[in-house]
Amino acid sequence: MVGHRAMSKGKLPLNDLAGGAGRMDVLIRAMMAALMTSHGLRKDTEIILHLGGGPGPPRRIRFDGSELVGVHAEERSIAGQIGKVIAKPLPPIGQWQTISRGIEHSGGNLQTTLSQWGDIPVVALDAKAPRLWADQATLPSLSNEVEVDLGFVLSDDQPLEEELLEGTTRRSIGQKWLQGHMAIGIVHFLLDEGVDLNL
Repeated sequence: MVGHRAMSKGKLPLNDLAGGAGRMDVLIRAMMAALMTSHGLRKDTEIILHLGGGPGPPRRIRFDGSELVGVHAEERSIAGQIGKVIAKPLPPIGQWQTISRGIEHSGGNLQTTLSQWGDIPVVALDAKAPRLWADQATLPSLSNEVEVDLGFVLSDDQPLEEELLEGTTRRSIGQKWLQGHMAIGIVHFLLDEGVDLNL
């Protein structure tokens, strides 16, 4: 999840996440949608928040659902955890430094993340692109589940630069621009139900 204006360093203003923190509220809602279920966490999911709003170089924060503990579905609580991260010195690009169980941070931007993901298929969500699910897709029997690593890229309220998306497959979940956390919910539904994807 790319936050173009999200603070990467300093004292996070907990009372102004939408303004002074650079739309950190959007990233926090995306993090909750990616990892949290009604009664727990998705153990097979991680989300990397890309904080590109400065001051200073961009920072990445990774939340790993298989390790994460002590996180509650409440924006201000998660903002407090992010605030602790951005108050720390920035690690070198590409080196993940553990903050607490399931939370790490590193220097770098989206290109750094994509290169670290290697050869897994990566889908950039774009309302103008072809539909994510395959033509004639139906909900299959869940007994045919196959686990596959997939990466998804989405942005805050700013479009992603074209050059950052090289090597990704662009797909849409509809012609209307949705909020990031809603888009994540739809993608989780498609993956959870085993819908054939148009990759």
